[in-house]
Amino acid sequence: MKILIIGPSWVGDMVMSQCLYISLKQRHPEAEIDVLAPAWCRPILERMPEVHRAIEMPIGHGEFNLMGRYRIGKSLRETGYDQAIIMPNSAKSALIPLFARIPVRIGWKGESRYGLLTDLRSNKRDFGLVIERYSALAYPKAEMTSSAALPPLAKPTLTIDLNNQAAAMSRLSLSLDRPVVGLCPGAEFGPAKRWPEEYFAQVAQQMIEQGKQVWLFGSAKDQPVTAAIKNALPGELQSYCHDLAGQTSLIEAVDLLAACHTVVSNDSGLMHVAAAVGCKIVAIYGSTSPDYTPPLAEEVAIIHTDIECRPCFKRECPYGHLKCLKELPAERVIQAIDTLSANH
Repeated sequence: MKILIIGPSWVGDMVMSQCLYISLKQRHPEAEIDVLAPAWCRPILERMPEVHRAIEMPIGHGEFNLMGRYRIGKSLRETGYDQAIIMPNSAKSALIPLFARIPVRIGWKGESRYGLLTDLRSNKRDFGLVIERYSALAYPKAEMTSSAALPPLAKPTLTIDLNNQAAAMSRLSLSLDRPVVGLCPGAEFGPAKRWPEEYFAQVAQQMIEQGKQVWLFGSAKDQPVTAAIKNALPGELQSYCHDLAGQTSLIEAVDLLAACHTVVSNDSGLMHVAAAVGCKIVAIYGSTSPDYTPPLAEEVAIIHTDIECRPCFKRECPYGHLKCLKELPAERVIQAIDTLSANH
């Protein structure tokens, strides 16, 4: 059986999508699973043993480009896919499998996708977790009445390239002479997911004073935040804090996160990566909820306030006070790290 997956466009969603591929392999061990996804996803997909091939999606996220989609679909016809699973909810994401003449096209109802999908699922709300919604698409529609119908789901597990890890550590002058605590202070979604940088700095200082070292992860966009965290530390401690934001590729970040004992993260893609490489996770939730996309690690501490206006799922605080994050003191996160460390 040959299966084409139209994959998601966000780092965390791509990591969680592995649950679908595992479920498909459990049902069809000989299946070849190809995933069409943005170029940045390819290295992540190559760390998933269930995926046969990652196909680069040249059309940008949000771009319609009907003719471009037609050309991609036509180019995939000769592969002879038996079915397609469309993970995004948009109508345009279902066009390529249609143009590829794939006979069975499965997905959730989403935007007016009647006619585009041959197996349209409309009971998404009966599956609370994102990984449940993804994995349900691996099973026949008639069986998937609710999440209770799913078998126990395997957690995402990315393979680690130790040679790549060693090369990245050498290039960045990193060592493992002290236990590593990773901090991921960014969040692509928006400021309502970002715990204040001064609180991250307090955590970093406490960890270094305990004899650990801190690695700061993020993209180039996060550099002002990570620089502020490092600069807030007393001068004599800064050498134990390594600012890696914008200094690594995504796949180097995957391998370097695997070297961390514990990772403190906002609700972000790197949180899901850290969980999938076996870290202990302290996950900080502001405007979003762990009821939907929790970190899927073995050892997790989830930190959030219980103020009445959260979770609002907004990118920016509608009231302008960001209390859901500002009322989470650093002491709570430090205590959570200490508790997870005691379980070692």
